Amino acid sequence: MEMHIHRAHPWHGISLGENVPEEVTAFIEIVPTDTIKYEIDKISGYLSVDRPQKFSNIVPALYGFLPQTYSGKRVAELTNIALNTEKVEGDGDPLDICVLTEKDVTHGDIIVKAFPIGGLRLLDRNQADDKIISVLKEDMIYGNYKNIYDLPEKILQRLIHYFTTYKDLPGEQDRRMKFIEVYDVKVAYDVICRSREDYIREIEYNVNK
Repeated sequence: MEMHIHRAHPWHGISLGENVPEEVTAFIEIVPTDTIKYEIDKISGYLSVDRPQKFSNIVPALYGFLPQTYSGKRVAELTNIALNTEKVEGDGDPLDICVLTEKDVTHGDIIVKAFPIGGLRLLDRNQADDKIISVLKEDMIYGNYKNIYDLPEKILQRLIHYFTTYKDLPGEQDRRMKFIEVYDVKVAYDVICRSREDYIREIEYNVNK
């Protein structure tokens, strides 16, 4: 087994897995008990405080991103097709993922194995901001769900509500996040593969050239 003396950068130094896109490795930033929204610092790889969570906006699942992915032109293309436009761009971040589990995971800054089952197509101003929905590998309850449409409707509604409100600030009249559609597991696979292509072209290419 290869050993690393130094901590791997969560975005660039952790493998997405050997069975992508059916099974992925996710880096978890925040969990439902967090009252602070953490996100990865892109330079150092450490978690940083983004902002306090509003009391009504508690993340309903483990939330983080897929290592070695990037939301660029190929991810944004699907949102452009859905909206019949060419104005949407990728948000320049790793692809976001939610991991549903029955277990109480008490902190982030961990990696988990998950099975994607679908996703939410969202627009953050003019940027594609997809959320892959997945289930924790070998989870006793959620592990039985193979497609996002198998989920209980209330769970899906909770996810949509969170992601359409979690970036709003008190006093703002207009919602920043626009919900476009839910998509199934096959589309989720396509989004993941596109995010890998974006990463290879936008990150790896620029580093190695």
